[in-house]
Amino acid sequence: MSDWRRYDSHLIPAFHERFEERWGKNTAPFLDPEAHEEPLPRAQWINPATGAALAVVPIWTDDDRQHRSFGVFYLPPGGDIWVLRPGFTGYLEPGEDASEHLLALRNDAFKKAVAHAKDFLFGPAVMH
Repeated sequence: MSDWRRYDSHLIPAFHERFEERWGKNTAPFLDPEAHEEPLPRAQWINPATGAALAVVPIWTDDDRQHRSFGVFYLPPGGDIWVLRPGFTGYLEPGEDASEHLLALRNDAFKKAVAHAKDFLFGPAVMH
């Protein structure tokens, strides 16, 4: 049995801290725990037995908030941060008057990233 559990509260601040430790200050606005607007959609898991965590979140830069992709970030128990590669998950952030097409592209990209995360956590043969 796996010790991984869904984590549905606000993003774990360790994701932001470890990302900025590795790639520099202000490089992860999408992981900032102080942001009032949470990056959505997102999915997170924690392993209480080891202290490891994994998150799927939208990625953008402050220069271009419309073009996004989904990132899969793993926090090993001993520190550091790993970026897992789910393949191409790019999309345009749907606005308030978003077409169903843009919403479908975003949702498809999210599902692909979540499937990659679950394969990492539970193995590809496990039913999700």
